[in-house]
Amino acid sequence: MAGAAVSKGKTMIKQTMLAAGLAWTLGGIAHAAEPVKIGFIATLSTPAGYIGEDERDAFNLAIKQGGGKLGGVPVQLVIEDDGLKPANAKQAADRMLQSGIKLFTGVNFSNVLAAVVPGVVKSGAFYVSLNPGPSSFAGEKCDPNYFVASYQNDAFHTAGGVAANELGYKRVALLAPNYQAGRDAIEGFKRTYKGEVVAEIYTKLDQSDFSVELARVRSLAPDAVYQFHPGGTGINFVKQYAAAGLNKTVPMLMPSFSMDARMIQATGDAAQGAYITGIWSQDFDNPQSKAFVQAFKEAYGRVPTDYAMQAYDTAQLIGVGLKATGGDLSRQAEFRAALRKPEFASLRGKFSMNTNQHPVQDLYLMRIEKDADGGLSPRLVRKLVSDDKDAYAQFCKMPS
Repeated sequence: MAGAAVSKGKTMIKQTMLAAGLAWTLGGIAHAAEPVKIGFIATLSTPAGYIGEDERDAFNLAIKQGGGKLGGVPVQLVIEDDGLKPANAKQAADRMLQSGIKLFTGVNFSNVLAAVVPGVVKSGAFYVSLNPGPSSFAGEKCDPNYFVASYQNDAFHTAGGVAANELGYKRVALLAPNYQAGRDAIEGFKRTYKGEVVAEIYTKLDQSDFSVELARVRSLAPDAVYQFHPGGTGINFVKQYAAAGLNKTVPMLMPSFSMDARMIQATGDAAQGAYITGIWSQDFDNPQSKAFVQAFKEAYGRVPTDYAMQAYDTAQLIGVGLKATGGDLSRQAEFRAALRKPEFASLRGKFSMNTNQHPVQDLYLMRIEKDADGGLSPRLVRKLVSDDKDAYAQFCKMPS
């Protein structure tokens, strides 16, 4: 009887161990199948809300094309609207961090980004920017957990200076909103421009009436205007510029996010003939860009903006890191290494990372012209800069 009891006890122990092992295995499988949550904080309301909409939709397109995955790893976007308010964005990021989210993207504007990034990286989480690249985080405040997939803020503007030189503009007036990206815009333009800056005119980020500024431009009579106004402010600026007749006498040069595809539709013919600088255009002749433009049109019934392109590339870049780590963001060194030497087919063509984890890429000049359908769209003129690197990388002492 005693032997039978011992035998029965051993059997029960084996069954318990097998059950525990099965439960652990199933638990591991369940854990492995849980999607990586990505905190996506963007401006989805206010007149600039279309920017966040395009970014969100393009990012979701990349996920959809991957069968719900990026880099073969299941992902889930956790989306919040910041309303273009830094405090709202910071609160959203704090909530997401408390819920365990370790990977963030989505912010549209530099002043909002400045409120989000410090807390994210301090907590040990990652932030991958799909749009703003303020100078403050490109130099001395660079961080191993902060990457930029779009550009450093100055890039389009340094290209603007190069373009103004090549177009023969000897006297230029500069206009931009008085916030980080606006100040970066003017400083970037001046870094490469060789002519005379006749005025630096700072506007408000939410300004709608530019009559005072346009009167000043008229009185200055420059050879050209270089202006940076994104979203709704940019639409108002260009409409009022044309209504004042200045587009007939003073050529306009601007970065592409001051006259993107949605803005062109909203301004009618007001932007015709203006020059823009950027990293991508809808008419880029590479297979991945053509496929993206077609897929975006089919999915959402509209032409993708530069913001959409950048968001799609950001999703692909994040996928590179997730693939390298199997979605385990605690493997931080491997995630960083993958993003520092990314291998994916960027819609813009060449793409690599500088030492400060900002892109090295080509910059182009486009002109807004009538297309085959009679509408306006940016048409590629020529490459302005090859393998552009921002000026702040030299001040970045990147920890490993």
